[in-house]
Amino acid sequence: MRGFSVLLFGIFLFSNLCMAQIRKHDTIPRVAPISNEIDGNRVTFGAEMPPLNQIAGAPKAFYTYYWEFGDGNYSFEATPTHIYKKPGDYKTRLWATNNYDNGKPPTSRPKSLTIDNITDQASVNADSIFIEDQDLILKRNREPIPDQEMIFITSYKNTNNYVSSGKLYLFYNDNQFKNDNFIIEDTRMHHGEYIVPLAPIAETLPENDDHTLLASVSQTTLINKTLFAQDTTKRKNLPLTLEESKALYRNHQVIVFNDMQPGEERNIFRTLKTTPEMIKDTSAIVTLRSVYVPDENFDNHTVKDTEMEIVTSHDPNKMSSNGWLMNYRLVRFKRLKFKVRFQNNGEGPANTIKLDVDTPKMFDKSTLRIEGIYPDCPICPKEKEVNYSCLDTILKKDKIIFQFNRIYLPGTQQKNVAEIDSTKGFVKYSMKFGKDFHKKKTKSRTAIYFDKNDPIITNYATTRFMPGISIGAKAGYMIVPEFDNQQEYFVGATLSPFKSYRGYYQAELMFSASTYDDIRNFETVTVDASGNQNLIQFSELNQLNNISIYAVPASFRYNFSNYFAMGAGVQLKLDLTSKNDQETTGEGFIISQDGSINPNVDLNSFNTQELDNSFTNFQTGIFIGMNLGTVRIGPSFGVRYVYNFDAPNSQIQLYGIWKF
Repeated sequence: MRGFSVLLFGIFLFSNLCMAQIRKHDTIPRVAPISNEIDGNRVTFGAEMPPLNQIAGAPKAFYTYYWEFGDGNYSFEATPTHIYKKPGDYKTRLWATNNYDNGKPPTSRPKSLTIDNITDQASVNADSIFIEDQDLILKRNREPIPDQEMIFITSYKNTNNYVSSGKLYLFYNDNQFKNDNFIIEDTRMHHGEYIVPLAPIAETLPENDDHTLLASVSQTTLINKTLFAQDTTKRKNLPLTLEESKALYRNHQVIVFNDMQPGEERNIFRTLKTTPEMIKDTSAIVTLRSVYVPDENFDNHTVKDTEMEIVTSHDPNKMSSNGWLMNYRLVRFKRLKFKVRFQNNGEGPANTIKLDVDTPKMFDKSTLRIEGIYPDCPICPKEKEVNYSCLDTILKKDKIIFQFNRIYLPGTQQKNVAEIDSTKGFVKYSMKFGKDFHKKKTKSRTAIYFDKNDPIITNYATTRFMPGISIGAKAGYMIVPEFDNQQEYFVGATLSPFKSYRGYYQAELMFSASTYDDIRNFETVTVDASGNQNLIQFSELNQLNNISIYAVPASFRYNFSNYFAMGAGVQLKLDLTSKNDQETTGEGFIISQDGSINPNVDLNSFNTQELDNSFTNFQTGIFIGMNLGTVRIGPSFGVRYVYNFDAPNSQIQLYGIWKF
């Protein structure tokens, strides 16, 4: 017996060790150790990448890279070479992104290195990313995934011909979302910048105010703010921009910079951790707003909004929309925005790219407007063959086709392609809703064709509406077949979602005034000393006047069309007050021993009384009914049959209702 116990213990211990090894294997993090080769102040970086877990059915999985060199510079190359300008100690970081991969992105421990002497001289702004009069560029290393981190890069440039100091504002966590989407985990600055609080504005101006003075707690004098002739990027009224931004976003960060030389370019790096509670809609768009004030002595500034799509995996081919949750009352005349982005993952360039976009019927395709495209090219002329790069747009019954003709989009696997952004493209467009669109969820996705290859199918971009609130006014007449001389009128209100497409729930509250007669007949029999029976037949007339309350805590209704609906639910009733004028008439008879019946006027009686009661006659019932008219919104007429579990059992309601 003892040996058997030892054997069982051994099996138990062995199984636990095996499970521990399995759990240990399952929880081993994916790491990508950084390596480097130092040649004076020229350093080449690389990393040992873990194997990829290919998503079934997706294009071939691959890594994209983002490096920070610790001196304010960065790169998106796989094995970048960087020239440090000054001797010193630097810490290099790598964030790799696993595209078309099932696992989490690998992590890399920061790599420290020391530069002792300068052997190579790097020219100032040799690799400038700014063009013409650009002074603010925003980039990120990946799209946001819940509970992961991403890097947000702010590049700014002094385009003035003098040394300047100014501010950079970042506004994040859109107020339109219930939960916060981002937390700033770290801000890395390399040119003496520092973080300050946002100075409050003492007064908010109405839009397009051209004469009001603004007061600020900062050290400025009151000046006249002209709001006219401002575009979406370059603005002049800084206080108005800040107040507008504070109304759109819950959080902000303000960074001050000083002594920026003419033509100098700088970078600020922020690590944004996406929260687990961030919106999970994988077609929704979240935004960040950046405001760049190049000179603190003036209010001229640049505003840029960064749109990002929520993703569940890193897939560069994606469709998104800003219509993830809309107000149906206000959306009729607004333009709904869509974006289809794509990436050529091939070994060679793509010359023709076709996007077949599913388009629900509720959108008016004739209102299509192209908001932006890349590769940047003109729109193809209709019914004319051209030999230059252009975007052809074809409208069909249930889809929109965007086709890039005669373009050059390099592939990620193509030789000598170092800039990963050069392999990406997008089409951003907007449309209005059609004349008769319904309040229902839509789903659309895109088939992406690179030359003659098989299509890549994107995720679904969904649009949906907030329930909204519709208050209805209701009045009508009730019929109770079991009562005599019955009359009952009622008024009330309904509460339901605004203009639901098909099924929805509705609550109601009604007050009624009723009059009716209730006649009750009964009799009593007594025996006198002679053995005769005294019979009294009573007739009781109740003339009632009631004030009642009806409640429908929940009913389910279904709109079969714009003009016909049916519903069913539970109805509760309580008489708030009940006044009863009661008249009781008794007619007497004598029943002799031989069985004859003779009137006995001495037993006749007549009594009257007034009875007042409150909060009586509680009833519950169920009903079914229908409506004809503009049942989704506006006036309609209805009939409803109610079956009460207590007498009187039947009730018929005829009413009119107007929903607002």
